[in-house]
Amino acid sequence: MRILSKRRRLTSMDPMDVNQARLVAAKEKLGREVRVFETSTASPVPTEVPDGEETDDFYDFTPEDYYRLLATKKEDKFLKTRKIREAEEAARRSKITTATIRVRFPDNITLEATFHPSETIQSLIDLLNKVIAQPELPFYIYTTPPKKLIKDMSQDFYSAGFVPGAIVYFSYDIPRDGDAAVLSPYLQEEIMSLRGLDFIPEKPEPAQSVPEPVIADHRPVVQERKPADKKPVKPKWLKM
Repeated sequence: MRILSKRRRLTSMDPMDVNQARLVAAKEKLGREVRVFETSTASPVPTEVPDGEETDDFYDFTPEDYYRLLATKKEDKFLKTRKIREAEEAARRSKITTATIRVRFPDNITLEATFHPSETIQSLIDLLNKVIAQPELPFYIYTTPPKKLIKDMSQDFYSAGFVPGAIVYFSYDIPRDGDAAVLSPYLQEEIMSLRGLDFIPEKPEPAQSVPEPVIADHRPVVQERKPADKKPVKPKWLKM
C-alpha cells in the first residue's frame, strides 16, 4: 500500500518535480550526485553543450599539456628547492576541490560523478558496484589511448592525474566468446531511468537590505554655558 501511495504521489506531481525527486533519491542512495547520458559516436562533429558543461575534449591529455608539464618539471628540478616545490604543490592541490569522473560503458552510456581529489579510486569502484546491473561479475576500468588498466585503487584522484576530470572505460572481466547482449544494459534499471536528467540549480534568494547599524554616542552631554548677563553701566553724567 505504501508503494502504491508513493507512486500515486509521483504521478500526480509535475514531470519536472518527478525528475528532480528521482535525482534526489539516487543521490541519497549513492551518497553523491550522478548523471547518466548517452554518448553518440556516429558523428565526429562536436555538438553544442550547455554553458558550464565540459566536452569530452576537456578530459583529454593533449601534447601541449605534456610539454607544458615537462617544462614545469624541468624548471622545478633546476631552479627550485624541494621545500618550495612541495609548498607550491600543496597550494595547487588546495585550489582544486572537485574531480569529475566519467565512466563510459560499451553500450555508449556514460555515468558521471563528482569526487574530491583526495578520495581514492576505490571510491569510484564502490560507486560502480552500486550502479551496475551485474555486480557479481568481475570487472575492471582502464584509460585510453593507449589502453592502460587501473590497478592501484589506493591512489587518490589527484595523484592519478584525474583532476579536474577524466574519462575511464568499463569492461567486464569475462571471456570474449560470451554473449555481449546478455550484459546489456550495464547499469541498473533505476540508474538508467536517470538518463538525460540533470539537477536544476537552486535560485539564490534575493539579498535582503540590512539596515545600517546606529552607533550610539555615549559621550557625556556638555551643556552650553550662556554668558552671564552684564549689568548696564551708567554714564557718569547720570550719576551726577
